[in-house]
Amino acid sequence: MFRKNKFRHVWDFPGFSGWTAIFFGFLYVPIFVLVCYSFNSSSYAMIWTGFSFRWYEKLFFNDDILQAAYNSLIIAITAAPMATAIATISALVIVRGGGFRGKEFSSGLITLPLMVPEIVTAVATLIFFATLGINLGLINVIIAHTVFCIPFAYMPIKAALEAMDPNLELAARDLYSDKNSAFRYITLPLLTPGILSGFMLAFVISVDDFIITLMVAGGGSTTLPVYIYSMVKMGVTPEVNAVSSLLLAFSIIFVTGYWFLNKKSS
Repeated sequence: MFRKNKFRHVWDFPGFSGWTAIFFGFLYVPIFVLVCYSFNSSSYAMIWTGFSFRWYEKLFFNDDILQAAYNSLIIAITAAPMATAIATISALVIVRGGGFRGKEFSSGLITLPLMVPEIVTAVATLIFFATLGINLGLINVIIAHTVFCIPFAYMPIKAALEAMDPNLELAARDLYSDKNSAFRYITLPLLTPGILSGFMLAFVISVDDFIITLMVAGGGSTTLPVYIYSMVKMGVTPEVNAVSSLLLAFSIIFVTGYWFLNKKSS
């Protein structure tokens, strides 16, 4: 008889609860402080003088920030669907395509960017565009984000497809359904939560990306993370705190939606 493991959570291990609290405190307390000081009425970032929405109001009259946010949305709205479509096709081929030569290699190749340092991907992408002489402004960033976001969309779609019972599709075929009808009425509806999860994850990764965007973006292609970086170089101000807090809130909303959809599909 195997003894049942009495440890259920990491904090159940002796000594781990304190280190866990320290880790999460180190990770999230600075973010909490940043959000709090974004409501500071003072012109100095870390000197609290009172509660105010002054810096949030100022953001909506800053044409440069609005243009950077618009660029980020255009890039994400374009790149995320393309990455999700490619990821969906790839997952269907690898999971439902049967055994074929190079199947494991193909799956590993798709997920490789998750393990390669992003700076390596950014430099390689920059060299690729420079070698071909491609300088299309936002289109360069869209291409780079599409390629980079494919593995992020691929993983939840693949997981949803692997969790799906293939007998449902076989039953549809036994009831005289052709391949297209079985895919349209059985596979696609069941896979939709995974596809939406992959899209939302790819979207938030694209909006938040900094390193690749910094490398490949040309003039007039500044995104919100790159603009925040340029603001920080001039010194941290309450306006930086405000725009960072909005970007954080946006990311939390999408990641939460991704979690719910992924939970539903699992």
